[in-house]
Formats: sequence, C-alpha cells, structure tokens
Amino acid sequence: MAFLAGPRLLDWASSPPHLQFNKFVLTGYRPASSGSGCLRSLFYMHNELGNIYTHGALPIIHCTLACRPWLRPAALVAYTVLSGVAGWRALTAPSTSTRLRAFGWQAGARLLIFGARGVGLGSGAPGSLRCYLRMDALALLGGLVNVARLPERWGPGRFDYWGNSHQIMHLLSVGSILQLHAGVVPDLLWAARHICPPD
Repeated sequence: MAFLAGPRLLDWASSPPHLQFNKFVLTGYRPASSGSGCLRSLFYMHNELGNIYTHGALPIIHCTLACRPWLRPAALVAYTVLSGVAGWRALTAPSTSTRLRAFGWQAGARLLIFGARGVGLGSGAPGSLRCYLRMDALALLGGLVNVARLPERWGPGRFDYWGNSHQIMHLLSVGSILQLHAGVVPDLLWAARHICPPD
C-alpha cells in the first residue's frame, strides 16, 4: 500500500509526547500532521501503517458489497477517508480515552455495513457476520479495559508485571484479529466463487 514519499519520519525521542508510549519502537514515527497530511499517510511507510490498515474493515466492505458494484468503490473510499480522519484524531489525541473515541466513527461505519448485511442488503459467507461482530466486541472491550486501567486501578502495584489493562487489551486484540481472520477467509473464498444475481 505504501507508494508515496512521505515526510521525514521521527525517532522516539523526537516524536510528540502523546506518541511516546512505547520506548522500544525506536523509529518511523509520523510528525504532527494536518488532516490532509494524515490522509496522505495512508500511502507511505511509517510505523503505524499496518495498524491503520488492520482496523481491517476493507475486506469486509469488499465482500459485503460484492453484488453492489456501484456502491462498493464509494464505500471503500469513504471508509479509507474515515480511517484517515480517525488516525489523525488518534495521532493528535491528548489522552487514551480521546484516542479510543477517535475510532468511534469507524466502528459506526462497520456497524452500518454489518446491519446492511444482516438484513440482506449485503452478501458474504454464512457465519462471517458473527465473526465480525465478535471482532468488534473484543476490540471495544479491550479498549475500554485499557482506558479504565482495570484491574490495576483496584490494586495499584499488584498488576505491574502481569494482568494489567494493557496486557488484557493486547490479549483481546489478538482474539479480535483471530475473529477477523475467521470471517475474512471464508468471505474471500465466497466472493471468488459467488455469482451475483442479475439486477
């Protein structure tokens, strides 16, 4: 996906303070950007590019709207723009709760796609929609646990090394990604074999 030249990337020490939450990722940080700069960052290499694209609804939209060729490109472009805006808001968020809220519109767009699929306006492999709903539920739960700082809030010092909210969020994120995989693989196989009915 990375095919544009981007701005000079920053190292950890030079990155904005709100991005310095992982001192072990040393390079590849985007500088503070305008909205258009954030959209441009969808097309050049940096250390968040994989994270942006794995907020992975593009294959879900592609398969759900497989039989709606007039709507699918518009939905894919709209979701990509929405992802860029969410990324920009998350990049400039002053707190973890604001960072979580930045992805609310993306979640809303996915729920709209899921709803269209659920009522028969979209298509896809049987059973994939349940995987996608579990995917979003696990991701949301992980984000909420991380923002709430649970369980360490209830026992400061007891969860410094194991079982803290950040670790729980990562475990739930892995579960979320596994649900995405469990839904997308059958969806893509379905899309490769499915013949859309004539309009």
